[in-house]
Amino acid sequence: MTPRAPSSLGNTSFSFAEFVALIAVLMALTALAVDIMLPALPMIADDFAIADANDRQLVVTAYMLGFAAGMPIYGPLSDRFGRKVMLMIGLGIFVVASLGTLVVDSYSGLLLLRALQGIGSASPRIVGIAVVRDKFEGRDMARVMSFVMMVFILLPMLAPAMGSGLLFLGSWHLIFVALLLTGAAIAIWVQLRLPETRLPEKREPLSLRWLGHALYQTVTNRETLGYTIATAFIFGPLLGYINSAQQIFIEVFDVGDLFPVFFALISTALAAAAFLNGRLVVRIGMRPLSHAALVGFVAIAIVHLAVVLWVDAIPSIWMFSAFLAANLFCFGMMMPNFNAMAMEPLGNIAGVAASFVGAITTAGAAVFGWYIGHLYDGTVVPLLGGYVVLGGLSLVIILITERGRLFKTHHASPTH
Repeated sequence: MTPRAPSSLGNTSFSFAEFVALIAVLMALTALAVDIMLPALPMIADDFAIADANDRQLVVTAYMLGFAAGMPIYGPLSDRFGRKVMLMIGLGIFVVASLGTLVVDSYSGLLLLRALQGIGSASPRIVGIAVVRDKFEGRDMARVMSFVMMVFILLPMLAPAMGSGLLFLGSWHLIFVALLLTGAAIAIWVQLRLPETRLPEKREPLSLRWLGHALYQTVTNRETLGYTIATAFIFGPLLGYINSAQQIFIEVFDVGDLFPVFFALISTALAAAAFLNGRLVVRIGMRPLSHAALVGFVAIAIVHLAVVLWVDAIPSIWMFSAFLAANLFCFGMMMPNFNAMAMEPLGNIAGVAASFVGAITTAGAAVFGWYIGHLYDGTVVPLLGGYVVLGGLSLVIILITERGRLFKTHHASPTH
């Protein structure tokens, strides 16, 4: 399929570059809302007298669980009522929850509001993917998603440094002020510039029968189900890293105020992978690139864990960062392609499909990531073990999904 420029939506001033930038910002809101909090976790724990240091990770986990809970809602509603209105509702919820965090006086209340933030930000994540699927499919969708990833990676790369800068100016509440203003600015951009991509003639009546049929189509599609489960497994270690990153860099490697610098440097691997995937995916194909990346991900994780267990119990920060960056590079080569392959067979119900894929991958990854982070024991072994185990499980799922055929490009998507 030849890519169709977003300007064909009826707004001739809405360029492809602006389309990519807006989708990237919509999808990056969650990463920003998670990563910008990392430097503030010790301060939040102190303010609320949190006894167990690992419990401060719940600020991240609560958000991700709310994010997963919101995902099943927006997709079907956007299929019925249109993409733009659901984007505005979700962003509105995010802004209101951010406002609430400025006056909350208990840790449980903060966690509840973080979950509500997550529920709100599920809309831009789910509806953003549905918008892309409305206009692109197959390798073209993977290419667009790679360009989107290149742009949105900049926010989570810089987010810990932004959080540290805000803490330098005042309390952790300033971080939530920044999130509030960011959500409001994105909502204004969407309202003024984004054309509606779910045309009225394509909208389905919202009924239990239609939802049941759409969900049946989704869960019985071998490709969609397989790549969804595999993504949940491979995303889990990344959330485990995010959950425990502040503790690892401060307590294990003693980098102090340089934590945001190392976090950003490691994250550049994601941007490099997104750029390379965007250049290669149309020519080489989604399966060869993503399957090679998955095999590489598992191999790198095994070698890294082996080095730590049998050679150097506390590796140098440079070695740890290099291995982690290599894993993130592989992750960046997988995610756009796994998402595109999961969505490819279900363009007629893109909203429902995006909700299903997003909810399963995020809920699974949030639980896996929480468990890995909660196992933190002052070493990097639990994190690296999570990379090996969950990466291996993802590889097994892909082998089952592809009936043992890795790396082979094919154009016909199996329906079952």
